[in-house]
Amino acid sequence: MKADKSPHNRRGLNVKIIVFTLIILIAPTNTSGAKARRSRAPLSSSSLRAMARIYMATGDYAKAQPLAEQALALAQQTHASDKELAMCLIDLAYLYNGQGQLENASEMCTLGLKLQEKIYYNKHPFLAYTLRTLSDIYQGQGKYDQANAALDRAIDIMLDSHLPDDKAMAQFYIDRGELLAAQGHFDQAQDYYTQAEDLITEIYKQNHLFNANLMLKQAQLYLARERYSLADQLAGRALEIQQKVYGQQHSLLAPTWLVLADSANAQGRYTEAEQLLHTILDSVKQKQGETHPLAAEALSALGMVYMADGKYTEAEQSCTRAVEVLEISVGPDSDQTAMAINNLARLYIHQGKLHQAKPLCDRALATLQSMFEKNHPSVTEVRKTISQLQYKLSAVTEVARVD
Repeated sequence: MKADKSPHNRRGLNVKIIVFTLIILIAPTNTSGAKARRSRAPLSSSSLRAMARIYMATGDYAKAQPLAEQALALAQQTHASDKELAMCLIDLAYLYNGQGQLENASEMCTLGLKLQEKIYYNKHPFLAYTLRTLSDIYQGQGKYDQANAALDRAIDIMLDSHLPDDKAMAQFYIDRGELLAAQGHFDQAQDYYTQAEDLITEIYKQNHLFNANLMLKQAQLYLARERYSLADQLAGRALEIQQKVYGQQHSLLAPTWLVLADSANAQGRYTEAEQLLHTILDSVKQKQGETHPLAAEALSALGMVYMADGKYTEAEQSCTRAVEVLEISVGPDSDQTAMAINNLARLYIHQGKLHQAKPLCDRALATLQSMFEKNHPSVTEVRKTISQLQYKLSAVTEVARVD
């Protein structure tokens, strides 16, 4: 799960409070029937935004989207203040980001930021929180230079009015750690996670969602380092906390399940991994649709589980679908898409479809080399796939020569 990028810590709301607030917002306050409907005042853009935020806090983006879009349209029609219009745009960016509609999210967030720059002084903390969201969107698109620049500016703004050890800095340090980890800088990422952990232990209880989020980030780091026992331990603790807030099968648990599934697959526990990945697919499709990037990640991982378990037909269907979804949701040139393509190439090599694998390997490597240094873990992984391909091709050539 991504860290909450808003100043309101939307995802930390208690579910009972969310439901109660929603009832208050939508319930009529006078007598029932036609008279009540006639006398009820039309909702303002701020009321629509508040309703959308409640749905977003529980990961119900499908219900939030029409409300957030209506809020923006109403703010534009009524010539609302720049402040209200900016909030509508930024909320919609947050929503689109949660849905994996990253181009739309980037556009909304950039427009919202420009309005905020008109309204507030250039070191206002509100700008920093919006820049966090923008950085997260860029990271999802694999635009790491832009993501780093946005987060650098956000942290610089915060440090203008906060000390480095201020509690408000914790979420920014987590973002920095996550961005470093995504670029393969694991040691530096751990330093930032440790710095954040020192701060949030002073703020939150152990069973708070903020702690669960940090546990998940650290579990992802351990998974990347192939330290599976520690990854399982932290992801398991995070899951327990999240399930107490969201329930047992909520789509917002998907990133945690994904860590546990990848770890199980790496350790040969294929049945466990398959069950977890199907749980992800079911929950994400229900709340966020089958073209969400998380669904694609689960499909790609499921393809690798099927391959390891000898289920090649199912593996090819899952891997192919994962690439299709990611090309639509995050774009054909993102690192997520490149890694899904690499998984499909691995499957083709395993099946002996070597000539189908080669263009996929070349494409994945070209994409990743345009983003990362040559020793980045993803680049290294694709190079391993290419080495396997070259070995198989040379073996085939040798057999043909002997024959």
